[in-house]
Amino acid sequence: MKFIDLAGAYEASKDSIDQAILRVLDHGQYVFGPEITELEQQLASYVGVKHCVALSSGTTALEVALMALNIGHGDEVITSSFSFFATAEAIVRVGATPVFVDIDPKTYNINHTLIESAITDRTKAIMPISLYGQLSDMRAINEIANRHNLHVVEDGAQSFGASCHGKMSCGLSTIGCTSFFPSKPLGCYGDGGACFTNDTALAEKMRCLINHGQSERYIHSEIGFNGRISSIQAAVLLQKVVSFKEDVAMRQQVASWYKDELNESLAPVLVAGNVSVYGQYTVRVKNREKVQLALKEQGIPTATHYPKGMHQQIALQPYLAAAQVELPHTENAALEVLSLPFYPCMPRSDVMQVAQCLNSIVIKEELI
Repeated sequence: MKFIDLAGAYEASKDSIDQAILRVLDHGQYVFGPEITELEQQLASYVGVKHCVALSSGTTALEVALMALNIGHGDEVITSSFSFFATAEAIVRVGATPVFVDIDPKTYNINHTLIESAITDRTKAIMPISLYGQLSDMRAINEIANRHNLHVVEDGAQSFGASCHGKMSCGLSTIGCTSFFPSKPLGCYGDGGACFTNDTALAEKMRCLINHGQSERYIHSEIGFNGRISSIQAAVLLQKVVSFKEDVAMRQQVASWYKDELNESLAPVLVAGNVSVYGQYTVRVKNREKVQLALKEQGIPTATHYPKGMHQQIALQPYLAAAQVELPHTENAALEVLSLPFYPCMPRSDVMQVAQCLNSIVIKEELI
């Protein structure tokens, strides 16, 4: 059984993707080709914002968003610790300090009720992470940010295509960031990402920053870097955008099959008003290693997203805020979460096999 079927997804669109790549090879505009402008227009329209800035990765998106907001040395950014390391990494790389608050143990997203107590006179932004494809409570977070004159930067690396009360991920904050890493809901064939905003000045600044700070050719108005997306990756994404709404619907169908088959206590919690894109389908079990081994013996692959909170990572220790609160829900989740095989074209028979095996294991061993 496959954990994710990237090869099958390519085969389904092979002809159109191959032709799109060949068009780039024919016109030779490998950087800043026409595909990039077209992609940005389509993605901005999909999200419902004025501007999309396509760039080289989701990590680049987070970093350039913070740079565009002039967040740097001496500043603090509030986020959650339970996600991939790139979120904190981007904060540290611009010179700011990540300040972690705990998660909601049901959704694994930032617990917005804890944010206000973490705000100091150094706080410049809140960076909620839309983990596993479900948005954080962006209404509550934006209200807090407005009261304290803070920016909100959504880390939507796992949630592109998801929505909250009808509004799309990456379109609910000052800047929304996403990733097009191959395994993401909308993935290219390498690295890629994007920033989204309604602020024209911010969009222009981000475009400048990712092209070595050039406001025009050889005129450098900012200290930037190379954060450009390639025309080939943009061409791939343009073809995948065509079927993206269908892919999202298929992801939700697979998730509904899992929910129907899994023990009720295992299925992920979906908050009212949210539509998840299920960047991963993640459950929670006791004695995870034992469960993983038992599933592996049945030919079922699994993954752990994520085995440690960012605040537990060695590399981050010198950069943490002096007074860190305890994060018990983060640390407990890191010991128990388990991601199951999941992709848009996953056969229902495979879903049933995974669910039945998992149900049997956790009930027999009392590991829920």
